[in-house]
Amino acid sequence: MKAQPINLREVKCLPFCLNFLRSFIIAALVGSLTIGTTFLLSPVAGCLTDKIGLRLTTFIGGVLSAGGLFMSSFLTQNIVALYLTYGIMFGLGAALAYTPTLAILGHYFKRYLGKVSGFVTAGSSVFTVILPPGMDYMLKGYGLEATLRMMSLISTFIIMCSFVYKPLHPPPEPPKKKPGRSKTNMFFRSIVNVQIWKCKKYVIWAMCVPIALFGYFVPYVHMMKFVQTAFPGRSENLPVMCIGITSGMGRLMFGAIADMRGVNRIYLQQLSLVCIGLITLLLPLTSSYVLLIVFTLVMGLFDGCFISLLGPIAYEICGPTGATQAIGFLLGLSSIPLTVGPPVAGKIFDRTGSYTMPLIMAGIPPIIGSAVMLLIRFVKDESPTTPSTDSKTLNGTPECTQKLPLMNGHSKFTAEAYAIPDRPTALINGSAHLADTGINSFPNLA
Repeated sequence: MKAQPINLREVKCLPFCLNFLRSFIIAALVGSLTIGTTFLLSPVAGCLTDKIGLRLTTFIGGVLSAGGLFMSSFLTQNIVALYLTYGIMFGLGAALAYTPTLAILGHYFKRYLGKVSGFVTAGSSVFTVILPPGMDYMLKGYGLEATLRMMSLISTFIIMCSFVYKPLHPPPEPPKKKPGRSKTNMFFRSIVNVQIWKCKKYVIWAMCVPIALFGYFVPYVHMMKFVQTAFPGRSENLPVMCIGITSGMGRLMFGAIADMRGVNRIYLQQLSLVCIGLITLLLPLTSSYVLLIVFTLVMGLFDGCFISLLGPIAYEICGPTGATQAIGFLLGLSSIPLTVGPPVAGKIFDRTGSYTMPLIMAGIPPIIGSAVMLLIRFVKDESPTTPSTDSKTLNGTPECTQKLPLMNGHSKFTAEAYAIPDRPTALINGSAHLADTGINSFPNLA
């Protein structure tokens, strides 16, 4: 067999190609670091909110977000500096702004918390559709520096919003000194609300959601590449846009459904995970592009259902003073699977050359997480008798045993635990009412 001559021109180009690939990977890590920082530091946002308040935490988050983007506009040629300004600074600011935004809703809304949460979270879907073409126009017309400065200006809106964040629930009470507790233990308890981790329902929920998210994000990250390999010549952007559009619709629709009498929010979130898992399993078997679009439309609806219920379920399980850190720690635990899942799927695709195995493996974790979440049903709550004597709060957070199940599947707290400052509650016909609303907001406590 005759040996092929070596092309010297190709040999000379090889170092250039390797350097280009290395530069591309290093640049891509900037965006990945931002997402990872946002989720990983969400527990810090929850703890900081309980210490300094919703308003100041959101204000700091807005300043860091806007400042990180503005500083990045002057450092576009320095990747290492962008790791700090865009990856860490902007990511931390986003974490400090996002967690309080979900937490503040429960201070003002009880009966319609699902609708409000769906409306608020739908904003991200709207901007997912609007921002990409807008940023593409800015990049082509004005360059990266001007685009970052424009995004910094938009982020200053967070600072203005922080001034209207007026919490109605008091922060958790400082832990009481007990014999045998060290100073380190007391300091830890003064920062972290340990009572939420004594709530078995929250522990199960906080473990199941990250399990489900190991495969949850894979279809969204690899959808465009999947379309290129399975349906060459077809638009790879259309399925992603369909997910974004119906996700916003799903957040509004399922947020309203979650507030209906007889609907259990945890069961609804389980249903969304099962449907997303099944659709992910079916994606490799899809032979029609039209059917793929139908699958992405349905997937987007249930994605909206899952996202919109995170805040309401946290309030339902942990109460108003425990929900902030409950949301923060849940997002922090979710950072690991969201970061690990898509790269693992990409590695499997590189070895097999097909998305069949990655998508099948990605469809299993959401179903497993939803199944394990059924254990929450077997955790029983003890019904309190009289709020003035038998019900109690630990570290400012109502215990799980303070909640009473209602026919609509939601758990409500006692009048004492849910009392709003400057709006005293009164017992009327054995039920607690807000003194100036006349709305029966709590179960019968007589």
